[in-house]
Amino acid sequence: MTFDKLDLIEPILNALNHEGYTQPTPIQEISIPIVLKGQDLLGCAQTGTGKTAAFAIPILQLLQLNKGNDRAPRKIKSLIVTPTRELAIQIGESFAAYGRFMNLRHTVVFGGVPQSQQVGALRQGVDILIATPGRLLDLINQGYVKLGDISIFVLDEADRMLDMGFIHDVKKLIKLIPTKRQSLFFSATMPESIRVLASTILTDPEEVQVTPASTTAETVEQEMYFVDAANKKDLLIHLLKDKTIATALVFTRTKHGADKVQRMLEKAKIKAEAIHGNKSQNARQNALRNFKDKTTRVLVATDIAARGIDIDNLNLVINYEIPNIPETYVHRIGRTGRAGLEGKAVSFCDVEEYDYLRDIQKLISIQIPVVTDHPYPAENLPIPGAKKAKGKSPGAKAGARGGNGSPRPNASTGNSSAAGESRIPKPTRPQSSRSPVSHAPKSDSAPKKYWGR
Repeated sequence: MTFDKLDLIEPILNALNHEGYTQPTPIQEISIPIVLKGQDLLGCAQTGTGKTAAFAIPILQLLQLNKGNDRAPRKIKSLIVTPTRELAIQIGESFAAYGRFMNLRHTVVFGGVPQSQQVGALRQGVDILIATPGRLLDLINQGYVKLGDISIFVLDEADRMLDMGFIHDVKKLIKLIPTKRQSLFFSATMPESIRVLASTILTDPEEVQVTPASTTAETVEQEMYFVDAANKKDLLIHLLKDKTIATALVFTRTKHGADKVQRMLEKAKIKAEAIHGNKSQNARQNALRNFKDKTTRVLVATDIAARGIDIDNLNLVINYEIPNIPETYVHRIGRTGRAGLEGKAVSFCDVEEYDYLRDIQKLISIQIPVVTDHPYPAENLPIPGAKKAKGKSPGAKAGARGGNGSPRPNASTGNSSAAGESRIPKPTRPQSSRSPVSHAPKSDSAPKKYWGR
């Protein structure tokens, strides 16, 4: 399937070609025709699967085809609400890319910065507004935003929206937009609380689920290092001595932890910046820009950034601390291996985090391969039968591969091991009985469901 088979108009096809995109991802292939038909949609797809384009492309086409007189004042026809500043900016960049050959205007509004520039853009008139809930409600209360002409409403990353406490803001916004509209609802997970919220927003929706969020992308190679907490900093520096690692995204659980790791890396002469909720918006954007430009080699982040960072060709994510929520692991490592590219996710696990690891492996149905051949093995490995590997010199490359591409002994693949070392199983996935796309019959009580992988 290629984009030109989806009945897209020429300006969008030209923009996609300009971006180098020829084939839609599964959620784009299924969702775009549904949205173009004007139907409500309930979409569930993990991070990195292309959700933004799945709604941005058809919204641009619908607005372009229904555009009135260019001389008439522009009114907001589409509203996209998303939980974080980073996601809002990322969505704005997508609309700019896909709409580059159309005369449609969009703007992005979010908190943490002065509102003057945002108000100036709104006064000039926009067709599409991308916003975080708090700043949007502020601008509505001040009279700068009118939502009476909204025809397409998108709630993006709905589960994250609930996690961050925006549910009441979302309910306020729903009351302010026209009841006669097309609504699109996207979430990485679909617990009952999300379905209840969706039922208050959507009318007779079609449901699309692509690669459930309890699975990790097959393009991401995963590795686990058992290490004592006191040695994590030394192991991180050891791994980053590999000069082939152009950039690495390192996750911690706390803001204090992110700053501490950043200072430790700088002391080791490794260029690093930290990004978390206590940083100003300008500082966060500068850090992201430096990371994208490869001016900064390592970006240390808390989970506020787990779904808001979209970096081309990011090939390494390091979980310096194992997340205590299993789904967060999926979102973190989803920053790499995007758009079909290969990536790698490395996790450091100390004895206090082993329960978190068990919950993660239960969720993703994978036994993550363990690297035992590194200089800082934990004193007490929590896996039965595993023994501490002999330490290598700090310059040795853990889990390296031989010149013929085969894994070296004692790495993470379970190949022949030195005497006394355990064999670590390869990751396994449950066999799926679903075909790539199946169409379930539609009933009066349930949305039509589309499944894709």
